Amino acid sequence: QVQLVESGGGLVQAGGSLRLSCAASGRTFSSYTMGWFRQAPGKEREFVSAISWTGGSTYYADSVKGRFTISRDNAKNTVYLQMNSLKLEDTFVYYCAAARRWSRPDNAGAYDYWGQGTQVTVSS
Repeated sequence: QVQLVESGGGLVQAGGSLRLSCAASGRTFSSYTMGWFRQAPGKEREFVSAISWTGGSTYYADSVKGRFTISRDNAKNTVYLQMNSLKLEDTFVYYCAAARRWSRPDNAGAYDYWGQGTQVTVSS
């Protein structure tokens, strides 16, 4: 069992930066693929980024490539999402997720555990 708790969301002006953190419980955190997804009210959850258990492989949605960076610290059981050059259209609830496999890192259905989400609001 893995429990995930996101933090770091908030209100930021367009062009600004935020760093999301996701703290995981459980001794097997380092064996999980970790992902970030985001969701607007009434819309489907969309993939943002994923990182393999070693951190050696990362994957990004085209909409955030070059602006967002995913990283992980297995010693701290934490995964991060550094978000730079934020745009109004990045306003979502952001969710952290853990998957036992790397098979479909951009597919929400491949993830086994989810956090409760953290709101990111980008203002003009």
